[in-house]
Amino acid sequence: MRLIFAGTPPFAATALHAIHDAGHEIVLVLTQPDRRSGRGLRLMPSATAEAALKLGLKIEKPHTLKSADVQTMLKTCGADAVIVVAYGLILPQAVLDIPKFGCLNIHGSLLPRWRGAAPIQRAIEAGDRDTGIAIMQMDAGLDTGAILLEKRLPIAPDDTSATLFAKLSILGASAIVEAISQIEVLVPRPQGVEGITYAKKIEKSEARIDFSLPAVVIERKIRALDPFPGCDVAFGTLGGSLSSGDEKHMLKIWRATVIPEISKAPPGAIVKINSQSLHVSCGDNLLSIQTVQKPGGKRLAIADYLRGLSSAAATHTHPKVGDIFT
Repeated sequence: MRLIFAGTPPFAATALHAIHDAGHEIVLVLTQPDRRSGRGLRLMPSATAEAALKLGLKIEKPHTLKSADVQTMLKTCGADAVIVVAYGLILPQAVLDIPKFGCLNIHGSLLPRWRGAAPIQRAIEAGDRDTGIAIMQMDAGLDTGAILLEKRLPIAPDDTSATLFAKLSILGASAIVEAISQIEVLVPRPQGVEGITYAKKIEKSEARIDFSLPAVVIERKIRALDPFPGCDVAFGTLGGSLSSGDEKHMLKIWRATVIPEISKAPPGAIVKINSQSLHVSCGDNLLSIQTVQKPGGKRLAIADYLRGLSSAAATHTHPKVGDIFT
């Protein structure tokens, strides 16, 4: 089948490889323009662009698909379908109407739950027990198209958005290859009107933890925001005082578990420190913090972090029982 592929991040690159390996003719790859990245702010191609280059595929990086010239180019490709995976640009109706079998999207949730930009992160944050892949026939709405194929996947108790992205990228690649092979016989199923939720984009402002929330809610948030943007806390050492503007008092929390134990200490108070974890009081129960990262450092098990502080107390404040995380 002649296909145009539109995608940008690694999640999309995995699907591109699978479609290519299945023997389909990918006549054009669309991806986002190069972005500046890294310490040198060099222009870097997307993961999909890198994959397409290795596969020897033609690549275009338009800033919009609303241009008449771009739409003419797409028409001349003579594609049977357009496969869209986390592309990042809106497909206008004129583009949706170009291919014989329309535009198929790989979406990382069981629609209509978690329409929108961050379905994987929001599923973890909400405590969903399972998620999956929906192969959708795109229309002009926001993830409102009819479903062609679904694959369900349980969310493990220790899944982060990174691990779930990896699992769903493989499942999505398999599902789109299956859908393409059955495109002429699959019957589109309209999405239901019940159970609609929206997965808004992840913002850096969500990084700070509110310890007045239940411990289970905080633990899910930590996993949902791993690897971006991570969860930040600040702490003080003088009777629980806080100097949040001081970088030395900042930590990222990357792993934590819930301890079913009620504390009379205020939310955010450190109530116990041992060799394996640091226990913090929450809105209910305790949160056992097990992996952290100080500014400019790397992720460390709490034992390694505390050991490092004992030999460098002058350069980084040492958290103590009674201190307040906020």
